[in-house]
Amino acid sequence: MNTVERALMHGLFVHLHHNIDKAIDFGVFKKLNDAVGEISPGSLLIGPEANDDAAVFKMPGDSGLMVAKMESHCSPCVPRPYDSAATGAGGAMRDVVAMGGQPLFLLDFIGTRPLEEEVIVGPCGFKGTCTCGECEVMTSGERVNLIVKGIRDMCEVMGVFVIGGGLSTSFSDIVPAVVAAVIGRLVIDEPLTKPAKRVGDRIIILGATNNDGNDTLYRAGLVDIMRPAEALFAEERATMEAALAAIKTGKINACSDLGAAGIGAAVSESVRFGGLGARVDLVSAPAVVDFLTPEELLICETQARMLFQVAPEDLEEVMNAALSKGVPVAEIGEITDSKEALFCHGGREVARIPHEPPAELFE
Repeated sequence: MNTVERALMHGLFVHLHHNIDKAIDFGVFKKLNDAVGEISPGSLLIGPEANDDAAVFKMPGDSGLMVAKMESHCSPCVPRPYDSAATGAGGAMRDVVAMGGQPLFLLDFIGTRPLEEEVIVGPCGFKGTCTCGECEVMTSGERVNLIVKGIRDMCEVMGVFVIGGGLSTSFSDIVPAVVAAVIGRLVIDEPLTKPAKRVGDRIIILGATNNDGNDTLYRAGLVDIMRPAEALFAEERATMEAALAAIKTGKINACSDLGAAGIGAAVSESVRFGGLGARVDLVSAPAVVDFLTPEELLICETQARMLFQVAPEDLEEVMNAALSKGVPVAEIGEITDSKEALFCHGGREVARIPHEPPAELFE
């Protein structure tokens, strides 16, 4: 198992970011929702137990479908509060888009230390003292202002209302709580879902990859400093518009946004949940700079990216729809029957991710 495989599999199979069901019994919510469904039948189409990007539901008396997602971005706000709050909001918006929805409304919650207490913002933020000389000491209140501005600026660019939220100053931890919930409306008749559906479907990526966002490596203990993804405002808006244009063709078979663990997680989760496999050639993935390593292309968490799966005969139509919005689009692989995700770079194998974690991952 190489380093990038260990990091990716740690994220997919161990860390709670991708394994919330190990800490929370979703069956409790399923029983509740089934019971409530007897009162309002047909209201909930996709709930928390579905392992998908967002919930899909129908408001009683409304003919359309709604989409909702809540996402936290707490730890990244220690070294980079403005960008991390913005990318947390943007990530929740992309989850709504991934189901086929247009983001419309946002609520947020921020929990922090008392506003007058000092905090360290920068690479040494988790240590409680700066040894790099690059950190900034500020009050908790000043950090809250940066967090709020990040959320606000992303909402402005994306055309999303901020309709409410909450603030608590009773936290004592170094890490603030930063949570965003986004509600949108489906732009198609039926929701898209994450699991791969058909062998032979082509995998398309929207957006370009950079070398930012190493959260997955940090969580796996493979790097000492967290370097969160940078906020991409204009790119996020363009990718949303390109994704919605492609989605409106009605030719998307599966969809996922790219967030934590990037291309690696989006492809691996899709094929695992669908009981299929994938082969991806990272050479084809658009990149912001020329010097990215194959490993960076695989696992970096650059924002403003989406993945689609489409039938070969629909590839040109979907790609042209997305390209019409000026976003980089490329075919990077296909769905297979191999029961694993294989990532290559030209002729070199970069990572092989099985559906079940190997025993050595837990050693």
